[in-house]
Parts: sequence; C-alpha cells; structure tokens
Amino acid sequence: MIPRYSRPELAEIWSEDSKLKIWLELELLAIEALAGLGKITDSEAKEARRLAGFTVEEVKAKEEITKHDVAAFVDVVGSRMGGLARYLHLGMTSSDLLDTTFSLQLVRASDIILQDLDRLLLALKKRALEHKYTAMIGRTHGIHAEPITFGLALARFYEEFKRARLRLEAAREEVRVGKLSGAVGDYFHLDPRIEEYAMKRLGLKPAYASSQVISRDRYAYFFQVLGLIASSVDHLCLQVRHFQRTEVLEAEEYFSPGQKGSSAMPHKRNPVLSENLCGLARLARAYAASALENVALWHERDISHSSVERVIGPDATILTDFMLSRAAGIVEKLLVYPEKMEENLWLTRGLAFSEGVMLELMGKGLARAEAYAIVQTVAMKTWSEKDLSFRDMLNSDPEVRKHLSEAEIKDCFDLDRLNGKIDFIFSRIFET
Repeated sequence: MIPRYSRPELAEIWSEDSKLKIWLELELLAIEALAGLGKITDSEAKEARRLAGFTVEEVKAKEEITKHDVAAFVDVVGSRMGGLARYLHLGMTSSDLLDTTFSLQLVRASDIILQDLDRLLLALKKRALEHKYTAMIGRTHGIHAEPITFGLALARFYEEFKRARLRLEAAREEVRVGKLSGAVGDYFHLDPRIEEYAMKRLGLKPAYASSQVISRDRYAYFFQVLGLIASSVDHLCLQVRHFQRTEVLEAEEYFSPGQKGSSAMPHKRNPVLSENLCGLARLARAYAASALENVALWHERDISHSSVERVIGPDATILTDFMLSRAAGIVEKLLVYPEKMEENLWLTRGLAFSEGVMLELMGKGLARAEAYAIVQTVAMKTWSEKDLSFRDMLNSDPEVRKHLSEAEIKDCFDLDRLNGKIDFIFSRIFET
C-alpha cells in the first residue's frame, strides 16, 4: 500500500511497473551473462532484449490463472520471445528475482531517506548556531535542573541524527546484496559467474551464502535502523510538544494563516505535527519488530516472510521519508521565544544555580556532605519563601556567609560562564 503523502519518486520505487522492470532486467542480464560465457551467441542475447517485454495488465491477468506472480511474469515475457524463451529464467527460482529486487528497492529508498536526513541535519545545525547562546533552563524528570542553551538542545539532536545517518549508510550496505543461485542457493543449475555479472551491473554484491532466499537478518537490521530513525524523530517531537505547552511556551510549531487548532475552541494552537510524528513512530517500530520475526524461516525457505515484506517494504521506507521531511519542516519553521526561556530560567528565583554554590563552599574546604546540607537547607526555604530569591536567601544565611562573600555568591549566578562551555561543545560537533 502507498500512503497518500508519499513522494512520487519513492512511491515509484515500489510501484508494480518498477518492480517488474527490475525483474525483466535481471532476466536479461542473466541471458547476457550466458552470452559472455559462450553458452549462447551475442546476437541471441541482443534479440532476447529486443523482444522481451510485458505490461502490468498482462501479468495481472496471467496471475489470475497461475496464482503465482513470478510464474505469470515469466509466461508473459516468454510469450514475446519465441524460441529464445528457452533461455529465460534458466536455472533460476522466484526468489532470485524477488530478493534481488527487494534489495535494490531498499537501496534506492535509502538514497532518498539519506537526502531527508541531510535536510533535517542542515535545519538542526542552522537553528543550533542561531540559538547557540540562547539561555534556557535544562530539565531532568521534567523539573528545573541547571542552565543550558537552546542551541545545545538542538545540537544534541544534530548528533543523534548524524548517528542515524551513519547507521542508515551501514544498513544500505547490509542489504546491497542479491542472488541468482537457484532453488536452494547452491547454483545447481546456474554458473555463479552469471550472478556475479548481473549483480555488478545492478550495483549490488552477490550474497556469498544464501538458501532459496537472502538471509533475513540483513533486512531485519535495515528495518531496525528505520525504527531507530523514527524513534529519534519521536524524541525530537516530544520536546517540541513540551516546549509548546501553555505553561512553558518556549517554542512552538509554526501556525499558518487560516489554520485551526480545534473545531470547538477558536483559541487553540496545538503541536499537531509533532503529535502526528510521535504516533507514526509507533508504526515504524512495529515494522521493525515484524522484520525481526522474518529472520527464522524453515530450512532453505518458507513463505511466511513474503507477505510481511510486501507491506513493510513500501510502508516503512515511505513512512520514514514522510517523518523526516515533516520533522525538518518543523525545525525550519519553529517559532522560538528567547524571552520566555529567560523568564522560565529564573522561575525558581535562582535555584538552578545551587550546585555552583555548593562547589564554591567545597572550594573553601567544606566536605561535600556539609556543603550540600547547607545549600539544600537554603534551597528548601527558598521553595517556600515566594518573595525572596535564592541569592537573597544565601546572602542572609549565616552559615553560607561564614564562608562566602556577597561577591562570591554573585559569581555563582553568572550565566556568562556557560558560553565558553558551549563553545567547547560546539567545536566538537560542528565544523565552524
């Protein structure tokens, strides 16, 4: 099935016509290889290529009779080739066509998804550099922790998707294999040089050891990588959803003119794009689980994997393309509110700087436990005292003032110290 939001070039990879064209090219390359081995003449191979052909409608009509897609295809193509049909599908089995084609489709789909990742990486890098020094509160357990910058938050996602790209490159190479080795993979009726020739022409590698099928651990790995990519999109979009919460509102999805957030409430601006992607990630992970179930097949092959792959091949690749494209659009158009980030940073009146005060006390010779207890006592009072800042409470606390001057306390709240650390982190991530 082809989702309605699919890119035309990606949908075309999974079209019936495109699939059958690869089947035909494989058959003709095998015939060319026969000529190269001196089994038939060059003129026979050229004539076979000239005569061979099909229409999707013909193959579908024949399949209604044969109840077998490859057999129907071979019958249709063979009917156009006359006496040369005796060289068609010679010594081959259905999975020689099916698996080699599946691999080639995944490779071609990977090339498009890699482009999607590049777009998202570029968007993340641009926005990270834009907000390199935009201070905000970092959160752990959903609770205010210590200051970070919005640029750092985006840079972390840049690194995550850079790893995703490397994984997909590796997965592309993992599935860049095909086979023309016959019914149980031992070339019983085939010369291995035919496989070598055909795979080279298609830009694939021969599977060195196959049964009737290519081992499904290769494809399982590929779909696990797609599942990981979707989970990273889920991770990114979950943060956007938090940033857009009314009480937080540090960033939000672009809300276009005429857009409506609710059929009932005219005021609503919901993170619908991010919520959509978080939901779709569940599908991608389910496809990955299905691919894992395909690894264990009976002996040299059973057919239990086939129906699964007819669904997850197009669906998972098209879904990943859609998710990455939408995620890139979210980042590119994300509305960012630095003033609100600063307001939220000071929402707890400076409590986010408690560790710095503790470390300053330790620098004066106090044991960690003692310094922690002193600072925690003042911090807990600050939680309860709504009119005074943490810094004011520290300045008025006798235990703290035994060891720290007002100027030293003030230095603990200096946000400028963060910039140098951000510079260091960015120097490791970006080539700037």
